[in-house]
Amino acid sequence: MSGGRMRSAVVVGAGVGGLAVAGALARSGWQVTLIERADRIRPEPTAVVLWPNGVRALRALGLGAGLDAIATPLSSSGVRRPDGHRLVRPRPVPADQMPVVVHQEDLHDALIAGLGDGVELRTGVTVRAVRAEPGARPSAADGRHTYEADLVVAADGADSVAREQLAPEAKLVSCGSAAWRAVIPWYRAPRLPADMPPTGEVLGAGYRFVYVSLGERGSSGASSRGGIYWVATAAGAPRPEPPEIQLALLRRWYAGWPAPVADLLDATDPADLVQREIRELRPLPRTYGFATGPGGAVLLGDAAHAMPPHLGQGACLAFEDAATLAALLREARLPDAVVAYDRARRPRVAATVRQTRRMSAVLQTRGRLALRARDAVLGALTTRLLGSAGSTADQWRPPS
Repeated sequence: MSGGRMRSAVVVGAGVGGLAVAGALARSGWQVTLIERADRIRPEPTAVVLWPNGVRALRALGLGAGLDAIATPLSSSGVRRPDGHRLVRPRPVPADQMPVVVHQEDLHDALIAGLGDGVELRTGVTVRAVRAEPGARPSAADGRHTYEADLVVAADGADSVAREQLAPEAKLVSCGSAAWRAVIPWYRAPRLPADMPPTGEVLGAGYRFVYVSLGERGSSGASSRGGIYWVATAAGAPRPEPPEIQLALLRRWYAGWPAPVADLLDATDPADLVQREIRELRPLPRTYGFATGPGGAVLLGDAAHAMPPHLGQGACLAFEDAATLAALLREARLPDAVVAYDRARRPRVAATVRQTRRMSAVLQTRGRLALRARDAVLGALTTRLLGSAGSTADQWRPPS
């Protein structure tokens, strides 16, 4: 409460970051309006990897109780070349750096449950203007209605309308590659050889294939939507063809790659396939917080820091954003909390983006000599990069 009046927030965008922060604010006594442009909130039928920082952020948001029931730990992984030669041998991940994988639909259900009754959800609303001007209450408008509040949280994704207006210097650009993802349910998934780890990666010239077991075959305990989750990335623009043709192209591009790549692609149904262009913000916004006298606006999630998915930090950083904002709003007056949010998030995001870009350079290596050099040092290089990323992920703590 502030001066006896219930504080209000408008959250633009009902992705994972928007859902997480809306629920956290509502549980803290805020009156929250959550606006989503789609007519229905519907998660992708894929999965997401959460590193320790993402898990810790969810627990700080009060959403950790059900996480263990839907998450599968990723204990080890190795890297091979398309000819099967092993570049990085599987090795156990330290317990404090071990990521987990969660089906997007299970995560979505947990976030929806966390909204409780304190959030007014409005779907089918396309926000066209967000204002955060000195001396006025911040607002979001769709051309017919204006939603004013003490705080506006712009969590409307990589194509954020709010960011275009609040931080026009940040430009969304293509990384020159596309990603395809799918979860093959257990009843269709091929059996992996007994000597093959449940998680693996194959790395070629501009092509990458990663697979992860989501829960255990025949078990309903780890995830109600278990199976094998895979991600394929390839240089070039997204394909405009229908999913059936995209899947046929993937089977051709990855033909001859070591098991279980071909088996996983053969077991994939076109309806399972989700394609996305890999994009990033260059440059990043100059600030993530905009104080407006008595209130303010903030950028959160991909709206603030869209980046390539190579280190699996997109959702984790969104949950960090939400946990940081919720904690600061409990400790400080609103304009001060907005300024503190920017100070806390900008260096953290910048460090993660630097690590992601270094990994991008490794993954996008082309040319025979460059590939030979990369493969010769990949074990040490990947260990160093992932170790640095894992250390950065593990170091994060929510503000107290």
